[in-house]
Amino acid sequence: MDNRLSFSNISAYIQLTRLDKPIGIYLLLWPTLWALIIAGQGVPALHIIAIFVAGVVLMRSAGCVINDYADRKVDGAVERTRQRPLVSGQATEKEALQLFGLLVSLSFVLVLFLNWQTIALSFVAVALAFCYPFMKRYTHMPQAVLGAAFGWAIPMAFMAVNETLPLVAWVLFAANVVWTVAYDSMYAMVDREDDLKVGIKSSAILFGRYDRLIIGILQLATLGLLTWVGMLINASWVVYLALLVCASLFAYQQVRIRHRDRQACFQSFLDNHYIGLAFSVGLLLHYLIIR
Repeated sequence: MDNRLSFSNISAYIQLTRLDKPIGIYLLLWPTLWALIIAGQGVPALHIIAIFVAGVVLMRSAGCVINDYADRKVDGAVERTRQRPLVSGQATEKEALQLFGLLVSLSFVLVLFLNWQTIALSFVAVALAFCYPFMKRYTHMPQAVLGAAFGWAIPMAFMAVNETLPLVAWVLFAANVVWTVAYDSMYAMVDREDDLKVGIKSSAILFGRYDRLIIGILQLATLGLLTWVGMLINASWVVYLALLVCASLFAYQQVRIRHRDRQACFQSFLDNHYIGLAFSVGLLLHYLIIR
């Protein structure tokens, strides 16, 4: 197989970047929009929105590629991942690294249209995206690193809009990290048995039989931190109504995963998309209609 990137292998690249499975884009996009909405008082500049949305797609894709590269030796032993391109031979390791480099380069071109402070913060984003896939070999909490990677767009967004990092930016960042650990632990519950066989670490393995309890605590902490965000922005009732919707969705997830069925855990992970959507709608209504 030719080791150069080729349009003839586009289907394999789509699988590598998970563009055919956009849930990761949604989970990265919603917190980014939270930050842009708050920093821009509901109306951030359109060009900044466009840059961050495009950056979300590119960096999430890059993260998926480097994740598959890091897991190329073990994905074949995991039921859910054994058909991934680097395992099946549809793409080569060199192609994966080239694709990662291309996506990161395009992301960097985008950030060059922002202020220098945001450009400086972007190097942390790349480091987190690159490091996360390898953390599962060294720590049972790679989900925390994923949370930081998914949430780093928050300080970047505040810096791009306001050239400052207020307390609300860091509370929002903390909320996203905690939320990510919660939902990615449900995702890790799907692979727990396979991960134990191949020696991969995860929060689901660390939590053991207390997994539902700890996930529930993390969900409550997420709600608490987002409530703090509401207080910091003097939020109107619509934001707290959105948080009530989020709380109801969290409760439903707990009911669904009570038997730890793989499909139920995976579906609960997917449903976190609606958590991000609900809070985004609450923030938009607060700034554009209710306030």
